[in-house]
Amino acid sequence: MFATRERLVIFDADGTLVDAFGAIDETFAAHGMRIGDLERFQRRRALFKYLGGLREFPGNLRKQFGKRRRHELLATLTEVYRERGRLYPGLAELLNRLIDAPGVRLALVSRNVTNEPETTLKVLFERNGVDPAGIDHIVCIPLRESKLPFFRQVREAFGVNPAHAFVCGDEHKDYAAATGAGMHPLIVSYGFEGFERLTGRFDVPPELISRSPDELRARVLHTLDLEP
Repeated sequence: MFATRERLVIFDADGTLVDAFGAIDETFAAHGMRIGDLERFQRRRALFKYLGGLREFPGNLRKQFGKRRRHELLATLTEVYRERGRLYPGLAELLNRLIDAPGVRLALVSRNVTNEPETTLKVLFERNGVDPAGIDHIVCIPLRESKLPFFRQVREAFGVNPAHAFVCGDEHKDYAAATGAGMHPLIVSYGFEGFERLTGRFDVPPELISRSPDELRARVLHTLDLEP
C-alpha cells in the first residue's frame, strides 16, 4: 500500500526551530520600532503581530508606511537571519540526530518572509551547525497559503504512511493542517502562539504541546524510539 516503512518529520521552521521573535525584535529595534514582549506578541491576531500592540502600533505604523521602508525592513530582517539568527537551544542536535537516523525523512516547511527565504534558511542552519544537504526537503510557501497541501505533497513524494508522519509547528494552523493531512501534530507553545491561546481559543490538546525546546526534543526522540 505504501512504498516505504520510513517515518517522516516535518518542521515548521520559524518559531518552532528558529527564534523568529528574536530576529523580528532585533530588526524592529534597528529601525526605531518596538514589537513588544513575547507574551503579548503571542496573543495578537495574525494581522497585528508585526504592527505591535496598542502601545507600539501608532509609532510602528508611521515608520512602516511606504514601500521603501518595507524594503529596508525586509533587507534588515534578511541580514539578521543570515548573520545572527539562531536555532533554539538543543534543536540543532535534534536535527542532526534525525539526519543521521536510519529510516527517518526530514523536511522543513516555512512561510519565511526574508529575501530569497530558502537561501536564508540554509545559511542560518549551516551557521548553527546543521548541514542543509542532510534535510530531505525544504519548501517556502506564501504567507496566505495553507500548509495542508504542502504537508500532503511532501508525504506523498516520499511514499510515507500518514500514520508514520509527524508535523512540528507553533501555531493552531499547523495543528489543523497536520490533522487535515492525516498526520500526527506535535505543537510548541514557545513560538508564535502561547499555551493559553492554543488550548483555550483553538482547542489544541495540551497533551500535544511542548512548552520548551528541550521538551520538543525529548518528545520527538521518544516518538521515533530514538535514545535521548
